[in-house]
Amino acid sequence: MALLCLASWGSAQDIIPLDTLNWDIQAKSYVLETYKGQEAVYLQGGSLSLKDGTFLNGTIEYDIYLKEVQSFPGVYFRVNGANAEQFYVRPHQSGNPDANQAIPLIKGITAWQLYFGERYSFPYEYHYDDWTHVKVVVNGDRAQVFLDHSETPHLSWQLFHEAKAGGISITGGNAQGMHLANIKIDKNNYELKDFQPMDRKPIEGLVPEWQLSDKFDEKLLDDPSKVDGLIKGRKWGATIAVEEGTAANISRAVQRYDDTEGNTVFAKIEVTAAKSGFKRFEFGYSDRVVVILNGTPMYSGNNRWRSRDYRYLGTVGLFDAVYLNLKKGKNTLLLAVSEDFGGWLVTGKFTAPEGLKIK
Repeated sequence: MALLCLASWGSAQDIIPLDTLNWDIQAKSYVLETYKGQEAVYLQGGSLSLKDGTFLNGTIEYDIYLKEVQSFPGVYFRVNGANAEQFYVRPHQSGNPDANQAIPLIKGITAWQLYFGERYSFPYEYHYDDWTHVKVVVNGDRAQVFLDHSETPHLSWQLFHEAKAGGISITGGNAQGMHLANIKIDKNNYELKDFQPMDRKPIEGLVPEWQLSDKFDEKLLDDPSKVDGLIKGRKWGATIAVEEGTAANISRAVQRYDDTEGNTVFAKIEVTAAKSGFKRFEFGYSDRVVVILNGTPMYSGNNRWRSRDYRYLGTVGLFDAVYLNLKKGKNTLLLAVSEDFGGWLVTGKFTAPEGLKIK
Protein backbone atom coordinates (compact mmCIF):
# COMPACT_ATOMS: atom_id res chain seq x y z
CA MET A 1 0.00 0.00 0.00
CA ALA A 2 2.84 2.39 0.78
CA LEU A 3 4.28 1.76 -2.68
CA LEU A 4 0.99 2.79 -4.26
CA CYS A 5 0.91 6.01 -2.28
CA LEU A 6 4.48 6.77 -3.26
CA ALA A 7 3.66 6.44 -6.95
CA SER A 8 0.54 8.63 -6.86
CA TRP A 9 1.26 11.17 -4.14
CA GLY A 10 0.68 14.20 -6.39
CA SER A 11 -2.48 13.11 -8.15
CA ALA A 12 -5.04 13.11 -5.34
CA GLN A 13 -5.79 14.30 -1.82
CA ASP A 14 -4.32 11.19 -0.21
CA ILE A 15 -2.37 11.64 3.01
CA ILE A 16 1.24 10.67 2.34
CA PRO A 17 2.31 8.02 4.86
CA LEU A 18 4.88 9.22 7.37
CA ASP A 19 7.57 6.63 6.77
CA THR A 20 11.07 6.38 5.38
CA LEU A 21 9.75 4.89 2.14
CA ASN A 22 8.11 8.20 1.22
CA TRP A 23 10.28 10.65 3.16
CA ASP A 24 13.97 11.31 3.62
CA ILE A 25 14.11 12.25 7.30
CA GLN A 26 17.18 14.23 8.27
CA ALA A 27 16.84 15.30 11.89
CA LYS A 28 18.58 15.39 15.23
CA SER A 29 15.81 13.07 16.37
CA TYR A 30 12.35 11.98 15.29
CA VAL A 31 9.59 9.70 16.51
CA LEU A 32 6.72 8.21 14.48
CA GLU A 33 3.76 8.00 16.85
CA THR A 34 0.06 8.64 17.39
CA TYR A 35 -0.34 12.12 18.88
CA LYS A 36 -3.58 13.93 19.75
CA GLY A 37 -5.54 11.49 17.64
CA GLN A 38 -3.36 11.72 14.52
CA GLU A 39 -0.64 9.57 13.01
CA ALA A 40 2.25 11.99 13.39
CA VAL A 41 5.98 12.49 13.34
CA TYR A 42 7.74 14.35 16.13
CA LEU A 43 10.55 16.16 14.35
CA GLN A 44 13.42 17.85 16.15
CA GLY A 45 16.24 19.75 14.51
CA GLY A 46 15.68 18.71 10.93
CA SER A 47 13.28 18.15 8.06
CA LEU A 48 11.19 15.73 6.03
CA SER A 49 12.03 15.75 2.32
CA LEU A 50 9.68 14.01 -0.08
CA LYS A 51 11.28 11.27 -2.13
CA ASP A 52 10.78 10.55 -5.82
CA GLY A 53 8.70 13.55 -6.77
CA THR A 54 8.91 17.14 -7.97
CA PHE A 55 6.48 19.97 -7.43
CA LEU A 56 5.72 22.90 -9.71
CA ASN A 57 2.11 23.94 -9.18
CA GLY A 58 -0.53 22.65 -6.79
CA THR A 59 -1.55 22.56 -3.15
CA ILE A 60 0.52 21.56 -0.12
CA GLU A 61 -1.33 20.91 3.15
CA TYR A 62 -0.29 19.68 6.58
CA ASP A 63 -1.15 19.93 10.26
CA ILE A 64 1.27 21.04 12.93
CA TYR A 65 0.87 21.06 16.70
CA LEU A 66 2.47 24.34 17.71
CA LYS A 67 4.29 25.20 20.90
CA GLU A 68 4.56 28.72 22.27
CA VAL A 69 8.34 28.78 21.78
CA GLN A 70 10.75 30.55 19.46
CA SER A 71 10.79 28.37 16.37
CA PHE A 72 10.20 28.55 12.63
CA PRO A 73 8.32 25.48 11.36
CA GLY A 74 7.38 25.63 7.70
CA VAL A 75 7.56 24.26 4.19
CA TYR A 76 10.09 24.65 1.40
CA PHE A 77 8.80 24.04 -2.13
CA ARG A 78 10.35 24.09 -5.59
CA VAL A 79 13.63 23.17 -3.90
CA ASN A 80 16.52 23.23 -6.35
CA GLY A 81 19.84 22.90 -4.58
CA ALA A 82 20.27 25.92 -2.30
CA ASN A 83 17.32 27.78 -3.87
CA ALA A 84 13.65 27.40 -2.94
CA GLU A 85 10.43 29.16 -2.02
CA GLN A 86 9.36 29.02 1.62
CA PHE A 87 6.52 29.78 4.03
CA TYR A 88 6.94 29.37 7.78
CA VAL A 89 5.23 30.44 11.00
CA ARG A 90 6.65 32.11 14.09
CA PRO A 91 4.54 30.65 16.91
CA HIS A 92 6.31 32.82 19.49
CA GLN A 93 5.05 35.92 17.65
CA SER A 94 1.35 35.03 17.87
CA GLY A 95 -0.81 38.09 17.17
CA ASN A 96 2.10 40.21 15.97
CA PRO A 97 2.55 41.56 12.42
CA ASP A 98 5.47 39.15 11.85
CA ALA A 99 3.70 36.01 13.08
CA ASN A 100 4.80 34.23 9.88
CA GLN A 101 6.90 34.72 6.77
CA ALA A 102 6.84 34.14 3.03
CA ILE A 103 10.39 34.24 1.72
CA PRO A 104 12.86 32.83 -0.80
CA LEU A 105 15.86 30.67 -0.05
CA ILE A 106 18.61 32.14 -2.23
CA LYS A 107 21.91 30.32 -2.31
CA GLY A 108 21.24 29.03 1.20
CA ILE A 109 20.18 32.38 2.73
CA THR A 110 16.65 33.39 3.74
CA ALA A 111 16.80 37.19 3.63
CA TRP A 112 14.03 38.08 6.08
CA GLN A 113 15.92 41.30 6.82
CA LEU A 114 14.92 42.41 3.30
CA TYR A 115 11.59 40.67 2.67
CA PHE A 116 9.65 41.94 5.68
CA GLY A 117 6.43 43.79 6.42
CA GLU A 118 2.80 43.22 5.48
CA ARG A 119 3.71 42.16 1.95
CA TYR A 120 5.21 38.94 3.32
CA SER A 121 3.66 38.48 6.79
CA PHE A 122 0.31 38.83 8.54
CA PRO A 123 -0.84 38.92 12.18
CA TYR A 124 -2.42 35.70 13.41
CA GLU A 125 -3.47 34.37 16.79
CA TYR A 126 -2.14 30.82 17.07
CA HIS A 127 -3.53 28.15 19.35
CA TYR A 128 -1.38 25.71 21.30
CA ASP A 129 -4.00 23.18 22.35
CA ASP A 130 -4.99 21.81 18.95
CA TRP A 131 -3.64 21.15 15.46
CA THR A 132 -2.98 24.14 13.18
CA HIS A 133 -3.78 23.49 9.53
CA VAL A 134 -1.52 25.03 6.89
CA LYS A 135 -2.41 25.15 3.19
CA VAL A 136 -0.16 26.68 0.54
CA VAL A 137 -1.42 27.03 -3.05
CA VAL A 138 1.13 27.61 -5.80
CA ASN A 139 0.40 28.69 -9.37
CA GLY A 140 3.12 29.98 -11.70
CA ASP A 141 4.80 32.97 -10.11
CA ARG A 142 2.16 33.37 -7.40
CA ALA A 143 1.25 31.73 -4.09
CA GLN A 144 -1.28 31.99 -1.29
CA VAL A 145 -1.54 30.64 2.23
CA PHE A 146 -4.67 29.64 4.14
CA LEU A 147 -4.55 28.77 7.85
CA ASP A 148 -7.01 26.61 9.80
CA HIS A 149 -9.23 25.79 6.80
CA SER A 150 -10.01 29.42 6.02
CA GLU A 151 -12.03 29.96 2.83
CA THR A 152 -10.16 33.20 2.09
CA PRO A 153 -6.37 33.57 1.83
CA HIS A 154 -4.45 35.12 4.67
CA LEU A 155 -1.55 36.07 2.40
CA SER A 156 -0.98 36.39 -1.35
CA TRP A 157 2.51 37.00 -2.70
CA GLN A 158 4.62 36.97 -5.85
CA LEU A 159 7.18 34.19 -5.83
CA PHE A 160 10.84 35.06 -6.05
CA HIS A 161 12.43 32.50 -8.38
CA GLU A 162 11.66 31.53 -11.94
CA ALA A 163 8.94 28.86 -11.89
CA LYS A 164 10.82 25.56 -11.92
CA ALA A 165 9.76 22.19 -10.56
CA GLY A 166 11.64 21.10 -7.47
CA GLY A 167 11.45 19.23 -4.20
CA ILE A 168 9.36 19.65 -1.08
CA SER A 169 10.74 19.75 2.45
CA ILE A 170 8.85 20.36 5.71
CA THR A 171 10.48 21.47 8.96
CA GLY A 172 9.13 21.03 12.47
CA GLY A 173 10.43 23.80 14.68
CA ASN A 174 14.19 23.34 14.71
CA ALA A 175 15.66 22.35 18.08
CA GLN A 176 12.34 22.83 19.89
CA GLY A 177 10.71 19.91 18.10
CA MET A 178 7.07 19.71 16.98
CA HIS A 179 4.53 17.20 15.69
CA LEU A 180 3.47 17.09 12.01
CA ALA A 181 0.56 15.13 10.56
CA ASN A 182 -1.78 14.78 7.57
CA ILE A 183 0.61 15.88 4.82
CA LYS A 184 -1.18 16.13 1.47
CA ILE A 185 0.06 17.28 -1.92
CA ASP A 186 -2.26 17.76 -4.88
CA LYS A 187 -0.65 18.87 -8.14
CA ASN A 188 -4.06 19.14 -9.83
CA ASN A 189 -5.42 21.80 -7.47
CA TYR A 190 -3.75 25.16 -8.01
CA GLU A 191 -6.65 27.60 -8.15
CA LEU A 192 -5.93 30.91 -6.45
CA LYS A 193 -8.65 32.96 -4.74
CA ASP A 194 -8.87 36.75 -4.80
CA PHE A 195 -5.15 37.18 -5.45
CA GLN A 196 -4.29 40.63 -4.10
CA PRO A 197 -0.66 40.95 -2.97
CA MET A 198 0.30 43.92 -0.84
CA ASP A 199 2.39 46.74 -2.28
CA ARG A 200 5.56 48.09 -0.74
CA LYS A 201 6.55 51.73 -1.06
CA PRO A 202 10.03 52.04 -2.61
CA ILE A 203 12.77 54.26 -1.21
CA GLU A 204 13.35 57.06 -3.71
CA GLY A 205 16.77 57.92 -5.08
CA LEU A 206 18.65 54.72 -4.26
CA VAL A 207 21.82 53.73 -6.05
CA PRO A 208 20.21 51.22 -8.46
CA GLU A 209 23.12 48.79 -8.87
CA TRP A 210 26.30 47.68 -7.14
CA GLN A 211 29.29 45.79 -8.52
CA LEU A 212 30.56 42.95 -6.34
CA SER A 213 34.00 41.57 -5.62
CA ASP A 214 34.81 37.98 -4.84
CA LYS A 215 34.43 36.73 -1.27
CA PHE A 216 37.04 37.17 1.47
CA ASP A 217 37.43 36.82 5.24
CA GLU A 218 36.12 39.74 7.30
CA LYS A 219 39.20 39.61 9.55
CA LEU A 220 41.29 40.96 6.67
CA LEU A 221 39.68 44.35 7.28
CA ASP A 222 41.08 44.59 10.83
CA ASP A 223 44.33 46.28 9.78
CA PRO A 224 43.56 49.57 7.95
CA SER A 225 47.11 49.73 6.58
CA LYS A 226 46.45 46.57 4.54
CA VAL A 227 43.09 47.58 3.06
CA ASP A 228 44.64 48.95 -0.14
CA GLY A 229 46.31 45.61 -0.86
CA LEU A 230 43.11 43.78 -0.03
CA ILE A 231 41.21 45.87 -2.58
CA LYS A 232 43.83 45.38 -5.29
CA GLY A 233 43.75 41.63 -4.76
CA ARG A 234 40.03 41.28 -5.48
CA LYS A 235 38.33 39.89 -8.54
CA TRP A 236 35.26 41.77 -9.74
CA GLY A 237 32.27 40.06 -11.23
CA ALA A 238 28.50 40.38 -10.93
CA THR A 239 26.39 43.48 -10.75
CA ILE A 240 23.30 43.30 -8.53
CA ALA A 241 20.22 45.50 -8.64
CA VAL A 242 18.02 46.87 -5.88
CA GLU A 243 14.99 44.71 -5.02
CA GLU A 244 11.75 45.67 -3.29
CA GLY A 245 12.74 49.30 -3.79
CA THR A 246 14.87 48.78 -0.70
CA ALA A 247 18.22 47.00 -1.12
CA ALA A 248 20.36 44.80 -3.35
CA ASN A 249 20.60 41.15 -2.31
CA ILE A 250 24.24 40.05 -2.46
CA SER A 251 23.29 36.38 -2.19
CA ARG A 252 21.75 36.62 -5.66
CA ALA A 253 25.32 36.54 -6.99
CA VAL A 254 27.62 35.21 -4.24
CA GLN A 255 27.37 31.89 -2.40
CA ARG A 256 27.87 32.60 1.30
CA TYR A 257 27.85 28.97 2.46
CA ASP A 258 30.02 26.78 0.25
CA ASP A 259 33.47 25.20 0.26
CA THR A 260 35.30 28.53 -0.11
CA GLU A 261 36.26 30.68 2.85
CA GLY A 262 34.92 34.15 3.47
CA ASN A 263 31.85 36.02 4.64
CA THR A 264 32.54 39.44 3.12
CA VAL A 265 32.46 41.15 -0.28
CA PHE A 266 33.10 44.66 -1.53
CA ALA A 267 30.07 46.36 -3.06
CA LYS A 268 31.33 49.15 -5.33
CA ILE A 269 30.08 52.28 -7.08
CA GLU A 270 32.07 54.94 -8.90
CA VAL A 271 31.07 58.55 -8.22
CA THR A 272 32.18 61.38 -10.50
CA ALA A 273 31.89 64.75 -8.77
CA ALA A 274 31.69 68.06 -10.62
CA LYS A 275 33.58 69.70 -7.77
CA SER A 276 35.24 68.69 -4.52
CA GLY A 277 33.35 68.82 -1.24
CA PHE A 278 31.31 66.88 1.30
CA LYS A 279 28.26 64.86 0.35
CA ARG A 280 25.99 63.04 2.80
CA PHE A 281 25.55 59.36 1.93
CA GLU A 282 22.78 57.43 3.68
CA PHE A 283 23.08 53.66 3.58
CA GLY A 284 21.96 50.32 4.91
CA TYR A 285 23.58 46.90 5.16
CA SER A 286 23.38 43.49 6.72
CA ASP A 287 25.09 42.32 8.81
CA ARG A 288 28.24 44.48 9.22
CA VAL A 289 29.98 47.11 7.09
CA VAL A 290 33.18 49.06 6.56
CA VAL A 291 32.81 52.12 4.33
CA ILE A 292 35.91 52.89 2.24
CA LEU A 293 36.32 56.00 0.08
CA ASN A 294 39.20 56.08 -2.41
CA GLY A 295 41.02 53.38 -0.45
CA THR A 296 40.59 54.97 3.00
CA PRO A 297 38.30 53.37 5.62
CA MET A 298 35.78 55.94 6.86
CA TYR A 299 33.23 54.10 8.99
CA SER A 300 32.32 50.71 10.42
CA GLY A 301 28.99 49.51 11.74
CA ASN A 302 27.06 46.50 13.02
CA ASN A 303 23.42 45.90 12.01
CA ARG A 304 23.25 42.24 12.99
CA TRP A 305 20.17 40.63 14.54
CA ARG A 306 20.08 41.57 18.26
CA SER A 307 23.18 43.75 17.87
CA ARG A 308 21.46 46.78 19.44
CA ASP A 309 18.95 45.22 21.82
CA TYR A 310 17.37 41.82 22.35
CA ARG A 311 14.39 42.63 20.09
CA TYR A 312 16.42 44.22 17.28
CA LEU A 313 15.83 42.42 13.97
CA GLY A 314 18.57 43.94 11.82
CA THR A 315 16.18 44.73 8.96
CA VAL A 316 17.73 46.85 6.24
CA GLY A 317 16.98 50.54 5.67
CA LEU A 318 18.72 53.91 5.47
CA PHE A 319 19.55 54.00 9.17
CA ASP A 320 23.21 55.11 8.92
CA ALA A 321 24.93 58.01 7.18
CA VAL A 322 28.44 59.29 6.52
CA TYR A 323 29.72 62.59 5.13
CA LEU A 324 32.03 61.75 2.23
CA ASN A 325 34.74 64.24 1.27
CA LEU A 326 34.65 63.69 -2.48
CA LYS A 327 37.39 64.93 -4.73
CA LYS A 328 36.64 66.54 -8.08
CA GLY A 329 36.46 63.83 -10.70
CA LYS A 330 36.26 60.09 -10.14
CA ASN A 331 35.81 58.61 -6.66
CA THR A 332 35.51 54.94 -5.73
CA LEU A 333 33.13 54.09 -2.90
CA LEU A 334 33.30 50.59 -1.42
CA LEU A 335 31.09 49.03 1.22
CA ALA A 336 32.67 45.90 2.66
CA VAL A 337 29.59 43.92 3.69
CA SER A 338 29.83 40.88 5.99
CA GLU A 339 27.07 38.33 6.55
CA ASP A 340 26.13 35.88 9.30
CA PHE A 341 22.48 35.09 8.50
CA GLY A 342 19.15 36.75 7.73
CA GLY A 343 20.14 38.58 4.55
CA TRP A 344 23.34 39.72 2.82
CA LEU A 345 22.27 43.23 1.81
CA VAL A 346 23.49 46.64 0.70
CA THR A 347 21.75 49.90 -0.17
CA GLY A 348 22.40 53.63 -0.20
CA LYS A 349 21.66 57.07 -1.63
CA PHE A 350 23.14 60.55 -1.73
CA THR A 351 20.76 63.01 -0.10
CA ALA A 352 21.90 65.80 -2.45
CA PRO A 353 23.04 64.08 -5.67
CA GLU A 354 23.35 67.29 -7.68
CA GLY A 355 26.71 67.46 -9.42
CA LEU A 356 27.28 63.70 -9.11
CA LYS A 357 27.31 60.96 -11.70
CA ILE A 358 27.08 57.44 -10.28
CA LYS A 359 28.23 54.33 -12.13
